[in-house]
Amino acid sequence: MRMADLRDRRAAVWGFGREGRATLRALRQHCGTQHFTLFCSAAEVDAARAFDPALEVVAGEPDATALGQFDVVVKSPGISAYKPALLAAAAQGTRFTSGTALWFGENPDARVIAVTGTKGKSTTSALIAHLTRALGVRTALAGNIGLPLLELRDQRADLWVIELSSFQTGEAGPLELGVITSLYEEHLDWHGSRERYVSDKLRLADVSRHLLVSALQPALLERTQAHPQRLLFGQPEGWHVSDGFICRGAQAVFPIEQLAAPGLHNALNACAALAALEAIGMDALAAAPALAHFRPLPHRLQPLGEHDGWHWVNDSISTTPLATLAALESLHGRAVTVLVGGHDRGLDWTPFVEAMRTAPPNAIVCMGSNGGRIETALRAAGVACPIMHVADLAGAVAGAKAHAPPGGVILLSPGAPSFDQFKDYAERGRRFAELAGFGGTSITGIEGLGILAARAETPFHEDPH
Repeated sequence: MRMADLRDRRAAVWGFGREGRATLRALRQHCGTQHFTLFCSAAEVDAARAFDPALEVVAGEPDATALGQFDVVVKSPGISAYKPALLAAAAQGTRFTSGTALWFGENPDARVIAVTGTKGKSTTSALIAHLTRALGVRTALAGNIGLPLLELRDQRADLWVIELSSFQTGEAGPLELGVITSLYEEHLDWHGSRERYVSDKLRLADVSRHLLVSALQPALLERTQAHPQRLLFGQPEGWHVSDGFICRGAQAVFPIEQLAAPGLHNALNACAALAALEAIGMDALAAAPALAHFRPLPHRLQPLGEHDGWHWVNDSISTTPLATLAALESLHGRAVTVLVGGHDRGLDWTPFVEAMRTAPPNAIVCMGSNGGRIETALRAAGVACPIMHVADLAGAVAGAKAHAPPGGVILLSPGAPSFDQFKDYAERGRRFAELAGFGGTSITGIEGLGILAARAETPFHEDPH
């Protein structure tokens, strides 16, 4: 669907976050004074009316009758495509689309690398953009990573690196290369089941001319084996990790110790990025030295520094138990006190508990709405380290300080979403930094969003306000 397809149609926008605002600006640009309706929360009504006085603003979540009044509804990605009201309206003829789908409709000839995965998609996307820019390619970095595509609607780039969440993979148009970094259980509340989550994630393969996946993920390999142009990273014949190096076949290319982003999983993200460059015909070997200058993304195993005698690491982006295990692996050999727990989505913590039985950290502090469930499972398994249960993040930091030895690491890697206490993982990470004594403002945004011709230049994108 293109913007022109919404002209003179009964159209609504559902959601007034950054994605929704980008959509409204684009619609105004392409459709002029046409009447549009916005569905948003009651708390957003005044801001929405100030944003666009011509809008009809409706507070609250629409039901099937309200949605059915429209020919087209442009929804934000956080709104599940499986809501009963949405499905009922769609069955009656209402068409649902998104800002992502509209961008692809407007840019059918763009050269696109799209990246998804349960974990690693943001870092891999940023790495690809960083490396292509090091080769002098004018590259856009946008999507789920923090910049809606429609904010760059009038801009041109030689290459688009687009991160897609599982909510967005079905909205992409045909593209040159799709990358799937990993596939674990997540977002079951949005998708409704694990199988649907996996199927939705793998919809990226259907629109990708070439598909790059991890050779270390058996389930992912099995589900993508029929793709006619499938490529792999993480195997000895290609880009992989061996003996402390990122390697291309038998050639040791880059020492892992020089990566600012710690952990084996980040080394594999670098392999995925290099393999992506190679897949589209770029000189990955020439780009590899630029890995030394890549700065880790905020809230993703982000070292905050030393304060009060402890080293603090912010991994607030961790929203699955397996992500917490990866964080602990990256700090192997150090005395780590880990903070886990948050919004309870019903994920299975058994693999985490079993791993803690055999390789416990210095201490585990459980918090949030699922903290009690995690604590019970750990104690039942006889995990041999101090285990605490507290109500919130402030209590968790206080508890960690009481148990962490001098020189030890206090790691926030919750393995759960933040919604029981915070708006999002970024707010949780900033609060952690404040409680650690660094100040939330010390955490900067993601570098390189927008369009850059080279790494040192200034991003060029629309004013988000």
